[in-house]
Amino acid sequence: MNRDQIEGGFRNLKGRGRTVVGAVAGRARPQVEGAYEQVAGVAQAAYGRTRERAEDIYEDGYRIADEAVSRGRHLRDEATRRGRHLHDEAHARGRHLRDEANRRGRALAVRAEENRGSTLALVAAAAFGLGWILRSRR
Repeated sequence: MNRDQIEGGFRNLKGRGRTVVGAVAGRARPQVEGAYEQVAGVAQAAYGRTRERAEDIYEDGYRIADEAVSRGRHLRDEATRRGRHLHDEAHARGRHLRDEANRRGRALAVRAEENRGSTLALVAAAAFGLGWILRSRR
């Protein structure tokens, strides 16, 4: 409850009192002044309620915005963490595949060195076949 609500309530009560006193005394001016005070008091109290509600809405909006910022930061941090994890996993997988290719290439080179005649025949056959496939037909 704020100051306008309290003052509006007192002003309304004061206006009622003046209206009653004017009615008992049979005088129109105090009755009119009392009615004016009542209306002014009700309006002031309504303004106080409206102002209080606007402040509540402002605070709710501020809390919602603060929560949205907090959630956004959390999502950013989570995405960063997952991205780093995926990067590290891809990097490790790439290293593994590179090492595997090197190992198989070396094994193939050793096998080719051990079987020079067969390797030469295989290379010659592959070259002949490729030349035959790519030859121009006139």
